[in-house]
Amino acid sequence: MTQDALLKILETDARLSDQQIAERLGVSVSEVTAERATLEQEGRIVGYQTIVNDDEVGVSAFIEVRCTPERGGGFDRLAERISRFDEVRSCYLMSGGYDLLVRVEAENLLAVARFVSEKLSSLKGVISTATHFRLKTYKLNGLHFTEEPSHQRISVAP
Repeated sequence: MTQDALLKILETDARLSDQQIAERLGVSVSEVTAERATLEQEGRIVGYQTIVNDDEVGVSAFIEVRCTPERGGGFDRLAERISRFDEVRSCYLMSGGYDLLVRVEAENLLAVARFVSEKLSSLKGVISTATHFRLKTYKLNGLHFTEEPSHQRISVAP
């Protein structure tokens, strides 16, 4: 059993028991349990979570943030401050035309606008922001959110 094989299974469905994973991988339960513990201790597995389909509830926005790096800290301190806001679900250092990508969730567009104007843009070091709103989710963390099209034949009556 490889760590990558175990991780792939857990990324698909973290609810599986060690027994179920062992059966899929053709190894003993104790091997799976030990390998999972090793991955957790090494920090490769940092947590387990439920993926919720929230397309119908609230607003999810992706915000490009251009900022000035701090002497001795680069982008890390500002990213840490931004990531502490309750609205922020993810924060990434990016390559390309902007520095940070921040994913926020709020109950409506006005709440996102308030977050950007009152909290994010007012932080020292933030140069500019560009906000993009999620319209529909097709796939998230490897899980498809769309139904497979039906390939049933239409019945033909004489």
